Amino acid sequence: MHEGPNGAGLSRKAIMSEIDKSLKRLGTDYVDLYQIHRWDYNTPIEETMEALHDIVKAGKARYIGASAMYAWQFLKALHVAEKHGWTRFVSMQNHLNLIYREEEREMLPLCKSEKIGVIPYSPLAGGRLTRDWQETTHRSETDQVAKAKYDATANTDRAIVEQVAAIAEKRGVPRVQIALAWLLQKEPVTAPIIGATKMSHLEDAAAALSIALTPEEIAALEEPYVPHPVVGAQ
Repeated sequence: MHEGPNGAGLSRKAIMSEIDKSLKRLGTDYVDLYQIHRWDYNTPIEETMEALHDIVKAGKARYIGASAMYAWQFLKALHVAEKHGWTRFVSMQNHLNLIYREEEREMLPLCKSEKIGVIPYSPLAGGRLTRDWQETTHRSETDQVAKAKYDATANTDRAIVEQVAAIAEKRGVPRVQIALAWLLQKEPVTAPIIGATKMSHLEDAAAALSIALTPEEIAALEEPYVPHPVVGAQ
């Protein structure tokens, strides 16, 4: 993204230009997965899907994916691709974690039905699922995006965070592993985007694969949840 004309959005001009810039920065001839970022309300979805199809046909991307949008928008994109014989999306990068589960209403069932892999972002809710409720960090105090996502529902989310802590203590594992284990058992989640910056982040994520939560533990984690305002799709 950049300032000026065609600096954002999903027009043919922007897509064709930015894939070449990405490949140059990465020093490779192609990427395995090329994802759009949200929905472009100013560009017809037909233009976007045809451009993405042409990138796949040109060998610059193996597959294409989408991210945070409403289920009706995602289904429209899938329909347009199928109608014209263009490349379909294979992945959905959406907002999903223990304290934000609105994607369970429509997006997850849609992805399961269409055999779309789900790769959630913010799986730890900006770290809120990994620490004591009263504990603060530099990020929790300064990350305005995370504050906008979660501060409004803080009072109701506290009970969920406390359940994560209780189950983690009982099992003798870090809380991050419980939060990720819950996410991994959700169909059709393929893998969360963990945003690793330390080796320990990778180790905890890998360890979560070996944790099989019991039905009772899953119920305890999910029971306190209340509906949240939609965040991320707009």
